[in-house]
Amino acid sequence: MASGAPRVFVSHLAGIAVFDPNGDQVGRVRDLVAMLRVGSRPPRLLGMVVEVVSRRRIFLPMTRVTGVESGQVITTGVVNMRRFEQRPTERLVLGELLDRRVRLVETGEEVTVLDVSIVQLPARRDWEIDKVFVRKGKGGALRRRGETLTVEWSGVTGFSLEEHGQGAESLLATFEQLRPADLANALHHLTPKRRAEVAAALDDDRLADVLEELPDDDQVEILGKLKEERAADVLEAMDPDDAADLLSELPEEDKERLLMLMRPDDAADVRRLLAYEERTAGGLMTTEPIVLRPDATIADALARVRQQDLSPALAAQVYVCRPPDETPTGKYLGTVHFQRMLREPPGTLVGSVVESDLPPLSPGTPLPAVTSYLAAYNMVSAPVVDESGSLLGAVTVDDVLDHLLPDDWRETEFHDPPQTPGTVPGGEAVRGY
Repeated sequence: MASGAPRVFVSHLAGIAVFDPNGDQVGRVRDLVAMLRVGSRPPRLLGMVVEVVSRRRIFLPMTRVTGVESGQVITTGVVNMRRFEQRPTERLVLGELLDRRVRLVETGEEVTVLDVSIVQLPARRDWEIDKVFVRKGKGGALRRRGETLTVEWSGVTGFSLEEHGQGAESLLATFEQLRPADLANALHHLTPKRRAEVAAALDDDRLADVLEELPDDDQVEILGKLKEERAADVLEAMDPDDAADLLSELPEEDKERLLMLMRPDDAADVRRLLAYEERTAGGLMTTEPIVLRPDATIADALARVRQQDLSPALAAQVYVCRPPDETPTGKYLGTVHFQRMLREPPGTLVGSVVESDLPPLSPGTPLPAVTSYLAAYNMVSAPVVDESGSLLGAVTVDDVLDHLLPDDWRETEFHDPPQTPGTVPGGEAVRGY
């Protein structure tokens, strides 16, 4: 970034792509690392936290950044692939500075930090934070409330103090386009204090989606810091099988207390799942597959699978059953897959095209047998039926994978193509500043 070029506000950098000089993408910016300095001197920007393809977070020194423009970061191509570890003297700009309550030096008025800007120093490769964009008035969800203004870094005080009530609205705004799995990954790398603040600021449905993607320890930690009534609301918003998995990690008295706070229908589904062994079809299944009566039409079925909140695995087929339609249903008749629906006229009854040749799973079917069933028949979902012939739920391939992979798989990097150890194409570098 040449001298005299416009400053860059850090919220605009969150999630943008990082490229090497050949135009190959290295990863995406997830945060920036700064070092606070004594007095009112602006913090020095040390580098960026970049998430590479393997989901590992690495440190990219600002001395390796040759351009920040047009919605992308250009590097020299020399990147150290060692995992980023925050040092005691460092601050994460997005994770720790945004939403902080600070004071204006001139008036003493308390303000909320919405953003900060960075500039490159003239004739040098050093960068620093120069200005702070703040909002007057108390923090809260109404982001437009109060006057906003941009002040010099020296015009505010309070960044060096530990804060116990830091908000999360501005940080969440930088993550709002992330998929739940990616937001969960970002949440996992925050400090416990910041993680709790962000979780508190998410709405119930979004937090439920994110919790389903987090490691067990993070799930339990976050749930334990929510008020019990809200924790019950979030559990209701989760898929029943994921809620059951989370509750199974809690002490018995805590689990029962939360179940009592949940809506009776939701709690009943979760209790039913908790009654089965974890690594069986009954323990793996969801109790909310798409169930239709045999007199429903193909048009009805297609309307159901189009629902946006359905996972691809659940939307791949409907289960045809006698009433009642809620699990446990009446007699299970068979399955109609999405591809078959596309080949039939909209007015065709699903009962006339149902596939009943594959035997369903019993709730006690062990995990290896469930895996073999899905693999043998090229299925992404399988029905679970009890001895009376009632559909209890469906096991999806994503639930099976969750239990086949190591317990810490969410924290394990995806495998990259073979490269020179510790580098991406272009050489190697040692973190230093």
